[in-house]
Amino acid sequence: MDAVTTQVYPAGLLNTLSHKEVKRLQYASAGELKELLRRCALAVLTSGSLSDDAEAMLALYRDFEIEVIHTNRGIRLDMKNAPGIAFVDGKIIEGVRELLSSVLRDIVYHDIELSEAAGYDASDSECVTSVVFEILRNADALIPNTDPNLVVCWGGHSIKRGEYDYTKVCGYEMGLRGLNICTGCGPGAMKGPMKGATISHGKQRLAPGRYIGITEPGIIAAESPNPTVNELIIMPDIEKRLEAFVRLGHGIVIFPGGVGTAEEILYLLGILMHPENAEIPFPLVLSGPASAAAYFEQIDEFIVHALGEETRKYYEIIIDDPQATAVAMYQGIKKVKAYRRKRGGAYYFNWGLHIDADFQQPFIPDHKHMAALDLSRDQLPHQLAANLRKAFSGIVAGNVKPTGIAAIREYGKFEICGEAALMELLDKLLKAFVAQDRMKMPGTKPYEPCYKVIS
Repeated sequence: MDAVTTQVYPAGLLNTLSHKEVKRLQYASAGELKELLRRCALAVLTSGSLSDDAEAMLALYRDFEIEVIHTNRGIRLDMKNAPGIAFVDGKIIEGVRELLSSVLRDIVYHDIELSEAAGYDASDSECVTSVVFEILRNADALIPNTDPNLVVCWGGHSIKRGEYDYTKVCGYEMGLRGLNICTGCGPGAMKGPMKGATISHGKQRLAPGRYIGITEPGIIAAESPNPTVNELIIMPDIEKRLEAFVRLGHGIVIFPGGVGTAEEILYLLGILMHPENAEIPFPLVLSGPASAAAYFEQIDEFIVHALGEETRKYYEIIIDDPQATAVAMYQGIKKVKAYRRKRGGAYYFNWGLHIDADFQQPFIPDHKHMAALDLSRDQLPHQLAANLRKAFSGIVAGNVKPTGIAAIREYGKFEICGEAALMELLDKLLKAFVAQDRMKMPGTKPYEPCYKVIS
C-alpha cells in the first residue's frame, strides 16, 4: 500500500494536557527519544503485518518520520511516509490511533517521570516495582473494585497453524468463564487467545473485553501489536515487562513457543520458587495440542534436571484439552482471590509477590555478559533459574532484536559456558527447538544458531 503523509491527534489521556505538559512531551520526543519513538510508532502502524523481520521493516520505511507538534488543543502527530496499512481512505484506523497514542504516552512518561534522571534508583528493588506500578497506572491498566480475572498467555510468535488454532479455542473457553486476556501483544500464541476470547466475550455480553498487550522497545518491531489488542503498554525493558505480567496477571497459561517462551517459564519459576513466595497461589498451566506434547516433555525434562523434581509442583501440563485448561485457570484464580481477600491484598496489582533484584536488573545480552553467566547447579534453584533466563534472553536478542543481530554479525556467536551436565541438557533442548522449527530467523531465512554451548 502507498505511504501516507498526514496529521493525527492522539487519543485518550493525551487529549487533555496542559501547555507545560505538551512542551515537555515535545522536547523529550525531539531529543534522545526521537529514534525510539519512530521505531515503536512504525511497529504500531504496521500492526497486522505478517513480517517478523525488524531490520527489513525499518529499511522498508526508512523515510518514515513522526513529529510531535504543539497546538492550542494539545498535541498533534505529524507523520510523513507512514505505512498505508494503518489507514482507510486516508484516515487512520481508530484502533491504530489508540495504540500510537500509547507509544507516546509510555515512552515519554517513563523518560520524564520515572527514569534515573527523574530521581528513581534503578538498583533499588522496591523502586523498580514502583516504576512498573506507575507505568501501569498511567496507562489505566489498574482497575480497582473488580474481581481477579486476567490471564496472561505466553507462547511463540511464529507457531504452526494447529498450535495457533489451539490457542484460539483456549482463549474462547477462558472468555466463556469471564476471563480477560493479557499477552506480549504480537502474533501467534499472543494473538490466538485474544481472538478466541472476543467471540466468547460477545456471547456472554462482556464487551468490552480486555485484550492487554505488554511489550518493550527492543522487541516490538519484531512482534508488532496484533489487531485485537485494545490496551497497549510499552515497558522500558524486558525485565520490567516480565514483572508487569506477573504483578498485573492473576494466572498464566503458557502455549508452545521457542527460546523466548523458555525464558518466560524460567523467569516465572525463579520467582515462584523463592522461599518468600512459598504460600502465594499463582496458577501456571502449560498447554498445547497433541502435536506439542514432545515440546512440553522436553521443557519439563530440562526444568526438572536443572532445578529439581520439586519444581513440578509449581505448574500443570495439560495436553489437547482447551476446556480443562480454562477450568484449571478459572479455579486457580478463585484461589488467588480467596488468598488476597483474606490478607487484604489488592486484586489489581500483586504487591505481595517477592521479586529478587537479580530478576529486575536489565540484562545486557552482549558477548561479555553471556560468557560470564553462572550456569551451574552449585547455587539455589531460583538463582540458577535467573541465570538460565538470562541465557535464553541473550539467544532471543541474537535471533530477533536489531542490536543483538548486529552484535552477532560483528563479533560472532555468543558463547554459553557452564557445568558440563547442565550444558549438555541445554544443548539438547536448544537442538530440539531447532529440529521442531521453533528457532527461526526473521523472515524466511534458515536458522543459523547465534550461540554455541561450551561445557
